[in-house]
Amino acid sequence: GTETVEYCYGFVNGSCHKAVRSSSLRVVLYTLTISIILFTIIGNLLLILSIFHFKHLQTPANNLILSLATADFLLGCLVMPYSMVRSVETCWYLGQLFCKIHTSCDIMLSTASIMHLCFISIDRYCAVCDPLRYKLRISFFSVQIMIFVSWSTSAIFAFGLIFLQLNLKGIEDFYCNEIACYGSCILVFSRMSGMFASVISFYIPGIAMFCIYYKIYFVATKQVRRINRVTNQVQNTEVNKRSLSRNHERKAAKTLGIMVGVFLICWSPFFICNTMNAFVNYSISPVVFDALVWFGYLNSTFNPVIYGFFFSWFRKAVTIICTCKLFHSESSRINLYSE
Repeated sequence: GTETVEYCYGFVNGSCHKAVRSSSLRVVLYTLTISIILFTIIGNLLLILSIFHFKHLQTPANNLILSLATADFLLGCLVMPYSMVRSVETCWYLGQLFCKIHTSCDIMLSTASIMHLCFISIDRYCAVCDPLRYKLRISFFSVQIMIFVSWSTSAIFAFGLIFLQLNLKGIEDFYCNEIACYGSCILVFSRMSGMFASVISFYIPGIAMFCIYYKIYFVATKQVRRINRVTNQVQNTEVNKRSLSRNHERKAAKTLGIMVGVFLICWSPFFICNTMNAFVNYSISPVVFDALVWFGYLNSTFNPVIYGFFFSWFRKAVTIICTCKLFHSESSRINLYSE
């Protein structure tokens, strides 16, 4: 029999093709994407509330984590729901202007995430590799500058790229004739702009973070050996205190190393395809791109899970929040670092 062709809009002329999907498949896809959205929003909201409420958690390093959780939370609230409808229905019904705003916010929050991870890796590097000057270098003021740089450069990069149509530089005619249609909201790059955007927002920061964590791991391993030797020789409280402090720093470094690893695993497939697409004559299907974008979004879902798994202070904070002990007087002064 002849295959039925569906369009996003009733009129055929200039309308995008709509993928024919059964009701059961759409239910499965909506269930899956709604679950990802809810986990992302709830997990990051718990992390934000924890750092906001408990005085002991309000350190310069945790301010960076708070800002990262805010980027992930906003991605879950402002970007993912619209991406969900586009992914499941395979059409965009919200107009071209909102498509540009949505795409800009998507790029901005994803780029802000990697910039925060870069600065968090620098923070860990200072804590583990140069502990004596750590408090001097990583102050509340220097962290505020890092946060401002992360958000402002991400916003300028994302909104500039989309609203000035820099992503289409050199392929404007090809895009208008071959790709553009009513009901589409896909991000297309020319060869040069695709390479440039991917290198700036993924490859350079990704390689830099990998190198920083390799160095941290190397230094931390040497410190463990040294502390073990000293602790075996001298059993006094001062040494024990210092080794506990070092242990906390190493745990934070290990956790953030895992966060960087998860980030690279989640976003690598998308950025590799994004770089290649223009070179293979745009043959990668929009459905594949959509799936890879959602795989990237999972990074924002996993970040709070990593914290819950590795840090007892976050687990304690979540217990207090979920049991409504948050509203007790003096609850903000509970020391979550104490065993």
